Amino acid sequence: MAVKLRLTRIGAKKNPCYRVVAADSRYPRDGRFIEVIGTYNPMVDPVEFKIDAEKAKKWIANGAQPTDTVRALLKKTGAID
Repeated sequence: MAVKLRLTRIGAKKNPCYRVVAADSRYPRDGRFIEVIGTYNPMVDPVEFKIDAEKAKKWIANGAQPTDTVRALLKKTGAID
Protein backbone atom coordinates (compact mmCIF):
# COMPACT_ATOMS: atom_id res chain seq x y z
CA MET A 1 0.00 0.00 0.00
CA ALA A 2 1.55 3.28 -1.13
CA VAL A 3 0.49 6.11 1.17
CA LYS A 4 0.53 9.70 -0.06
CA LEU A 5 0.06 12.99 1.72
CA ARG A 6 -2.21 14.94 -0.59
CA LEU A 7 -4.99 17.51 -0.87
CA THR A 8 -8.67 16.57 -0.91
CA ARG A 9 -11.18 19.20 -2.01
CA ILE A 10 -14.01 20.07 0.37
CA GLY A 11 -14.99 23.52 -0.87
CA ALA A 12 -18.04 24.61 -2.80
CA LYS A 13 -18.16 25.46 -6.49
CA LYS A 14 -15.79 28.35 -7.31
CA ASN A 15 -14.68 28.40 -3.65
CA PRO A 16 -12.00 25.74 -3.15
CA CYS A 17 -10.93 24.65 0.30
CA TYR A 18 -8.80 21.58 0.94
CA ARG A 19 -7.89 19.06 3.61
CA VAL A 20 -4.39 17.62 3.79
CA VAL A 21 -4.85 13.87 4.21
CA ALA A 22 -2.87 10.66 4.32
CA ALA A 23 -4.48 8.38 1.72
CA ASP A 24 -3.78 5.22 -0.22
CA SER A 25 -2.59 6.28 -3.68
CA ARG A 26 -5.08 3.93 -5.37
CA TYR A 27 -8.13 5.83 -4.10
CA PRO A 28 -9.60 8.86 -5.91
CA ARG A 29 -8.77 12.44 -4.91
CA ASP A 30 -11.92 12.98 -2.84
CA GLY A 31 -12.31 9.33 -1.88
CA ARG A 32 -11.37 7.31 1.15
CA PHE A 33 -8.47 8.47 3.31
CA ILE A 34 -6.64 7.25 6.39
CA GLU A 35 -6.19 10.41 8.45
CA VAL A 36 -6.74 14.18 8.22
CA ILE A 37 -3.52 16.07 8.89
CA GLY A 38 -4.52 19.67 8.22
CA THR A 39 -6.42 22.21 6.13
CA TYR A 40 -5.53 24.63 3.32
CA ASN A 41 -7.65 27.60 2.20
CA PRO A 42 -6.17 29.46 -0.78
CA MET A 43 -9.13 31.87 -1.12
CA VAL A 44 -8.35 34.14 1.85
CA ASP A 45 -5.61 36.74 1.98
CA PRO A 46 -3.13 35.73 3.36
CA VAL A 47 -3.48 32.04 2.47
CA GLU A 48 -4.58 29.97 5.46
CA PHE A 49 -2.66 26.72 6.03
CA LYS A 50 -2.96 24.75 9.26
CA ILE A 51 -1.17 21.45 9.72
CA ASP A 52 -0.30 19.10 12.54
CA ALA A 53 3.46 18.94 11.95
CA GLU A 54 3.92 15.96 14.26
CA LYS A 55 1.45 13.85 12.27
CA ALA A 56 3.06 14.91 8.99
CA LYS A 57 6.53 13.97 10.25
CA LYS A 58 5.21 10.64 11.54
CA TRP A 59 3.68 9.75 8.18
CA ILE A 60 6.80 10.77 6.25
CA ALA A 61 8.96 8.71 8.64
CA ASN A 62 6.68 5.73 7.97
CA GLY A 63 7.21 6.07 4.20
CA ALA A 64 4.37 8.31 3.01
CA GLN A 65 5.22 10.44 -0.03
CA PRO A 66 3.86 14.02 -0.10
CA THR A 67 2.65 15.36 -3.44
CA ASP A 68 4.50 18.34 -4.92
CA THR A 69 1.92 20.83 -3.63
CA VAL A 70 1.85 19.38 -0.11
CA ARG A 71 5.66 19.23 -0.03
CA ALA A 72 5.85 22.93 -0.93
CA LEU A 73 3.28 23.84 1.74
CA LEU A 74 5.12 21.78 4.37
CA LYS A 75 8.40 23.51 3.49
CA LYS A 76 6.78 26.96 3.82
CA THR A 77 5.58 26.15 7.33
CA GLY A 78 8.85 24.51 8.32
CA ALA A 79 7.34 21.10 9.01
CA ILE A 80 9.95 19.45 6.75
CA ASP A 81 13.31 20.55 5.38
